[in-house]
Amino acid sequence: MDSLIIFGYAIPAVIAAAAAFLIGRFQPGGDGRRLNSLIIGEAVIYLGLSIWLAASGLPRFFTDNGYLMADTLGAYEAVITSVLFLLASVYARGYVGSLLERGEIERSLLGLFYGAFALLPLVIVMGFLSNNLALLWIFAELSTLFSVVLVVTLKARENITAALKYVFVTSTAMLFAFVGIIILFALSREVVPGGTLNWTDLMDAAASIEPRMYTFAFVFLFIGFGAKAAIAPFHTWLPTVYVRAPSVVAVVSGAVLNLGLYAILRLLALGHQAGDEAFLNPFLVAFGTASLFLAALALISRTNTKKLIAFSGIEHSGLILLAFGLGSPAALFWALFHKAGNALVKALLFFSAGIFHRQYGSNKFFAIKDPFRLQPLAAWGLVIGSAAAIGAPLTPVFLAKFNILVAAATQALPLFIAVLAAFLLAAAGFGYYLIRAFTQGGDAGMERYDTPAAMRLPIAAALVLLVALGVWLPGWLGDALNVIIADLGFQG
Repeated sequence: MDSLIIFGYAIPAVIAAAAAFLIGRFQPGGDGRRLNSLIIGEAVIYLGLSIWLAASGLPRFFTDNGYLMADTLGAYEAVITSVLFLLASVYARGYVGSLLERGEIERSLLGLFYGAFALLPLVIVMGFLSNNLALLWIFAELSTLFSVVLVVTLKARENITAALKYVFVTSTAMLFAFVGIIILFALSREVVPGGTLNWTDLMDAAASIEPRMYTFAFVFLFIGFGAKAAIAPFHTWLPTVYVRAPSVVAVVSGAVLNLGLYAILRLLALGHQAGDEAFLNPFLVAFGTASLFLAALALISRTNTKKLIAFSGIEHSGLILLAFGLGSPAALFWALFHKAGNALVKALLFFSAGIFHRQYGSNKFFAIKDPFRLQPLAAWGLVIGSAAAIGAPLTPVFLAKFNILVAAATQALPLFIAVLAAFLLAAAGFGYYLIRAFTQGGDAGMERYDTPAAMRLPIAAALVLLVALGVWLPGWLGDALNVIIADLGFQG
């Protein structure tokens, strides 16, 4: 019965992808609406299945060898990914039509675009449901492949350059992770007959693993998955890709960052059980703080809306990594909570930026004229999304940042001061950008882009969810996050 859950994820994606490739092959002149309907159907199934899975008895093993499993952490990540996928698939109904009208994508490539769009969430969710580190590595690499396909389908030479940079940086880093996998498997053979890379088996045997050798493997693994999470100095691909990727793609691809952080958290839990947190925790704090400062400083000089969002993503990945390194149950709780809040913030910002690009034909701030008259929903989406990104009160990011700051203050006052300074720099960067973008006056002769309802609806939904999560922490969500922390061995 449990194995049917995997088919529940796989079959809709395969059907949608196959239909996309066939329609693209034999009916290349369509507008993609039928393909988009398949994608929306797949997204609805994913969200329903992920919610049901999260609410069911966990953990669940889907294969006899234990390679695929859902525990509370995996189900939580699957729900976040499914929400992003549904919002993006609805947004794509209007957004892709605009790309076609302006000749930014060939009609003959729609099948390839939607086929990759259908398969990307599948490999990301399967990564979260992987109980095996090698299998997670494979799904992480597949997520790169499908993300690259979605980027290069646009008619721009710069997109090919961005895709090549993405592949070069992340796949090269993932080779280091592959070396780490080999080392970890060798270590496991000393404590588990035949060796294993299953998380559950490794956690059971972690106390017997030699701590220093595990640290050696962890560093290699961190390089690979840190690149996936856009942790400095492995972040260089993210601004380039986010600028060139369609807004709808960037939203779903943002789940890849969560996949990298997910792997690092699992590896940290193993190291915690192995008894080497004395090295691992400061190691993660150092990289997290470096990412915070790099992103915060870069935000001040941004002129491109999507680059602003990209560096904000690096900042928030650094914040989550910092919270992992703090290692306390409270810090981990708010880091996990922040994953959901940050996903909604980035969706809101990218959807708004996409409408602005349709209106002004540019992502640069100096192209924005009279936004509250021409595109009021997108304008408010960008303003509220920016406020949420910097941690304004009544937003989920505020709750996460405040409580992670408190956790930092309890461990080291200099760290608290440094992190607070990074937050203030990031806020200054967003504020400076918005002041320049929204105070340029109007252009009475500019025609208003008629934004499709399909592009407005996800913005409204993201706003509602963001506000709700900022003022109310559901009891079931708090319970789930506490279960995750206990399962990872950070309680007590």
